[in-house]
Amino acid sequence: METPAPGFVLDRETKANERPGDHKDELRLWLRLLTCSTLIETEIRNRLREEFKTTLPRFDLMAQLEKSTTGMTVGEVSQRLMVSNGNVTAVVAGLLADGLVDKRPAAQDRRVQVLTLTALGRKSFKAMAERHEGWIAELFAGLDHVEISQLFRLLGQTKGSLHQAIKRRADQANGEGDSA
Repeated sequence: METPAPGFVLDRETKANERPGDHKDELRLWLRLLTCSTLIETEIRNRLREEFKTTLPRFDLMAQLEKSTTGMTVGEVSQRLMVSNGNVTAVVAGLLADGLVDKRPAAQDRRVQVLTLTALGRKSFKAMAERHEGWIAELFAGLDHVEISQLFRLLGQTKGSLHQAIKRRADQANGEGDSA
């Protein structure tokens, strides 16, 4: 078993002596994950603003449109980004004004608008995406390939654990949980 980070206690002796319900290690882990996520997001926001005079929501919306060959509706973008249609509409308005996004009626329902990147939007996004990739590499430069692989694997397990806990809670709320 690998040695945990200094100050992060996981040994059996400590676990055996803790009070039932004492989950300090889990709380510290959650706070560490939250801190890392916040630091990365803040730095990316700053760099996008300084270098490209843009925002992370604009970058994220353009990234979704870049992936689509046929365009996306505001509803589809809002689902992918997990934000409200209103939030997407506000970001789209700025991108339209800057000539980075085009909006046209959907063929099957003229009331629905389909968003696509313009040629300028694709060119702008490509430049931002290349820099973004470099920034992420720079932020993780203190980790070697083995550490990145281990962290990726552990975060995958963490994601699975989260999905299981969320499913259990949903099942219990729906009366599907164990009665024992």
